[in-house]
Amino acid sequence: MTPQTFRREAETLTQTIGREVFDRVEGARPNVFQSLWWQERLLRFFMQSEWLKVQAFRFIDALPTLGSDAEIARHLREYLVHPRIAAKSPPSEPCRWHGGRRANGECRIANGNGRTGRRRSGIGGAAHAINAATEREAALRELSGEPGQKLVDFVSRWMNFHCDRCLRAGLTARIARTAALGMARSFIAGSNMREAVAAITRLREQRLTFTLDVLGEAALSRKEAEHYHAVYMEVLDALPDFAGNWPLVRQVDEADGAPLPRVNVSVKLTSIHPGFDPIAPQAAKARAKELLRPLLRKAMHRGSHLHVDMEHHAIKDLTLEMFRELVMEAEFRDYPHFGIVLQAYLKDADRDVAQMIEFARRRGTPLWIRLVKGAYWDSELVWSQQAHWPLPVWEQKWMSDACYERVSRMLLENHNVVSTAFASHNVRSLSHAMALRRLLDVPGARFELQMLYGMGDPIKRALVQMGQRCRIYTPYGEILPGMAYFIRRLLENTSNESFLRHSFSEGAAVGELLRDPEQSGAAAEALQEPFIVRFEFEEPVVDPFDNVACSDFSQESARRQMSTALQRLRAEPARSFPLMIGGEPTQTGQWFDSLNPSRPAEIVARIALADRAAADRAVAAARAACEDWRETPAMARAELLERVAGEMNRRRFELAALMTLECGKPWREADADVSEAVDFCNYYAKDMRRMAGNVRRRDIAGETNLYVYTPRGVALVLSPWDFPLALLSGMTAAAIVTGNTVVMKPARAAGATAFRLYEMFRDAGLPAGVLSYLPAEGATVGDYLVRHPGIDLVALTGSRDVGTRVYRAAAESPTTSGGFKKVILDLGGKNAIIIDADADLDEAIKGVIASAFSHAGQKCTAASRVIVLEGVHGRFMDRLVESVRGLSVGPADEPGTFVPPVIDAAAQRTIREAISRGRQEATCVLETDASALASATGGFYVGPAIFDDVPAGSRLAQEEIFGPVLAVMKATHIEHAIELFNATPYALCGGIYSRSPANIEQARAECRCGTFYINRRITGSRVDLQPFGGFGASGLGARAGGPDYLVQFCEPRTICESTLRRGFAPSEDVVEALG
Repeated sequence: MTPQTFRREAETLTQTIGREVFDRVEGARPNVFQSLWWQERLLRFFMQSEWLKVQAFRFIDALPTLGSDAEIARHLREYLVHPRIAAKSPPSEPCRWHGGRRANGECRIANGNGRTGRRRSGIGGAAHAINAATEREAALRELSGEPGQKLVDFVSRWMNFHCDRCLRAGLTARIARTAALGMARSFIAGSNMREAVAAITRLREQRLTFTLDVLGEAALSRKEAEHYHAVYMEVLDALPDFAGNWPLVRQVDEADGAPLPRVNVSVKLTSIHPGFDPIAPQAAKARAKELLRPLLRKAMHRGSHLHVDMEHHAIKDLTLEMFRELVMEAEFRDYPHFGIVLQAYLKDADRDVAQMIEFARRRGTPLWIRLVKGAYWDSELVWSQQAHWPLPVWEQKWMSDACYERVSRMLLENHNVVSTAFASHNVRSLSHAMALRRLLDVPGARFELQMLYGMGDPIKRALVQMGQRCRIYTPYGEILPGMAYFIRRLLENTSNESFLRHSFSEGAAVGELLRDPEQSGAAAEALQEPFIVRFEFEEPVVDPFDNVACSDFSQESARRQMSTALQRLRAEPARSFPLMIGGEPTQTGQWFDSLNPSRPAEIVARIALADRAAADRAVAAARAACEDWRETPAMARAELLERVAGEMNRRRFELAALMTLECGKPWREADADVSEAVDFCNYYAKDMRRMAGNVRRRDIAGETNLYVYTPRGVALVLSPWDFPLALLSGMTAAAIVTGNTVVMKPARAAGATAFRLYEMFRDAGLPAGVLSYLPAEGATVGDYLVRHPGIDLVALTGSRDVGTRVYRAAAESPTTSGGFKKVILDLGGKNAIIIDADADLDEAIKGVIASAFSHAGQKCTAASRVIVLEGVHGRFMDRLVESVRGLSVGPADEPGTFVPPVIDAAAQRTIREAISRGRQEATCVLETDASALASATGGFYVGPAIFDDVPAGSRLAQEEIFGPVLAVMKATHIEHAIELFNATPYALCGGIYSRSPANIEQARAECRCGTFYINRRITGSRVDLQPFGGFGASGLGARAGGPDYLVQFCEPRTICESTLRRGFAPSEDVVEALG
């Protein structure tokens, strides 16, 4: 049979099978007496408005954390009252629906921030109730018009309680809870093993079988992982005992005359292995195999099937590699009932399937492949766009469908080495698989269909009637950890491209539903349908800036390049870097050894130190170059920055490796430092073009008025070691591109990195003298430079103490002309994160850990305080402590390290003293002992420390420690949390984790800091997206990486010219032409 003939016959048979399925489905639709009918109507109700659907899903996501009817009512009001309706109902309006719940004529009212206040409810209450009823009736009548907007208005008016404790609110809250939890339970087979077995029994009565999944997202700690591992072991041990008592169902228990495993269990790797990170693949695989071996042994011993689920793309390759190695071990190689998931919505699905087929052939014993489309399309899209990485998933649904059919044939053509479970609710995809099975004569033991519990039940019944073995993916467990799964199912049911939505809710034509996806793709291309990207805003971004991508260390090529760069750097003898003044190398005889904080016996480089005479020469060289550089066209200066950015990106791994060894930055942190440096150069080049091309002009009759910017002169740049390339690059690039010359004094501990930056500017064509490289002692030469009359501008990123001294010294020391020096200060912070009572604790804990302990907390933006609402304090602390306990403390050059050493012995001593002092002020709930590691390596290690019950006025809560030390405070309500947030002189950055729109809005308005983050970590700002900087004790000047930063390096000038000459005034066109 030719390929064309086979394809034609497959398509004909697919259509025949598909129509049979739909014919059978038509008679199996749910009726009004079944819960599924009501669920479909409820989903259809919310699908009439995209706004309403999103808000309802967000409410459902928060629901498990809400402990009372009043809390549920408050969240319903906050989520489901449209701003258009809320604006018409002033907060002072009395309660309409008190329902008789009065106390001395008063009614408890929930205000906008979620707390309750009191408003008097007098004799006007009845009139308001009548008005409310009239409004509801009017809203119901409006539903006959445009459904989306009218529905939103109706729901908004109903939910606009104004009183979260009265009868209407309470009744609505209970209905919402019952409906949401009831719907969740329709997708979840029970909260415990007994309920799960009962659900399985019901499935078997319908001639369906199962694969059991334990609900829960990725474990955050070893304790959580051990719990999930124990549950899987219990399932594999106990379920076969139940299975032994089940009556035989030949359709699912046998195939080709041989028995099949009655017990089938699916395992999520991240639920049993919290450190499964591809950046350290060997360690991650070793631990994963260690955890999976007992599960595989148990499955073999009990004759069960074990399947490893696939999750997000970043760990896909590592999961496949680990699985192949594990099932090739002699102990497991001959067992045929192990399986893995492959995802057809990934662009590399064809490659994955081909590699898995080849592996199964080498193994010699068939493996099971569960072929799915994939459940994380939205997340993968957002993650890849945020990171500026190639999109790993197909852009259009038809592409995923076409890929699914393509690899289906590959799998079934190799049924002698792989068995395939086709998991989908798309009748077209399932029918195509069944058609291929017939044409390729695939044995029944090597083929089955799979669907999700609680979805597409009419399709399941149709498939059973057609004699297919249909296995149901059956999750069980508590609702709270399972809510993310439930939300994914809701999104799947209500997606604009959902097959179930089109087939059941919208009744699309059968011919369209069974259409070949390749034909759908051709039609879409003919219409030139764009790939729709979802954003939270409607207005287009003006003059967008594209950040450079960080390295993707889930890819072997990135890991190899970083590892090679580290090996090459360590193999070289330590270099000596001289001062660079006026383009010439200079020495003073003073040297500083730049040490590897992970292993201080290793000298990374020898750095020349400047004295006052060298400082004078550097300032003189800068002044000599000033005039020519300020006259260099702005466009040429911008082009130079772009050349530097390009060279940085080209030498990315070399620079990152240097920062890892010199400053103790872990791989991802060092790589991100390079990206930020590249972004600063590119962004300031772009912004300089904008400034140069948009001179502000305000002319009137007979007069022109210009507002222009000119360089200030000589800039002194004082940079820290925590972002050794990024912050130094940003300040230096800003000064240079605006026409200033620069004396660059980096932190001594980052001297080698700073020299590389100097080289890149020099090699890009920067004239001699425009930039001098001048490491020096800060207390002597640094202070001398700040006070030097030849310095016009000082830009510092550093601590509050240093910033105060610099500010004072600059104010006391005039320039050569007798003027004041311009000072730009970016200083430290005592940054806080608020954890609201309804926060997503999974996300909050991950965000706090990343913000507080990455790079050992050595960032001015690091979270050093966490303010937890008392209702969630206990649960949050238990999980946080266990999660931090498992963080990897180690050398920065080891890829799996999360908490590296601190920069030097002085910092280590200071942090240890702060921890010791903190024990006198608060309760130390965790201190990771790193003393053995420090003794073994000599490294400057300090393990993470967490203090609870920290007084607001204590040094722990007030002073910047600059290390892995976290102070936790308890708040009674959101206002108290905000009060604690603002109770320090710093105002750099902070954030909140909350699912209360009102509390988020209040925190957004009242939390005093330069950058405020909502439901994400507070570190990792990106140039242009989150300009960096603070106020109060956290600094002066505009935000680095923002639209008003460059003007800080300029003198603004107003030029006014009279164009009137003895009564003659030229026209505006002539004036403009004359300039």
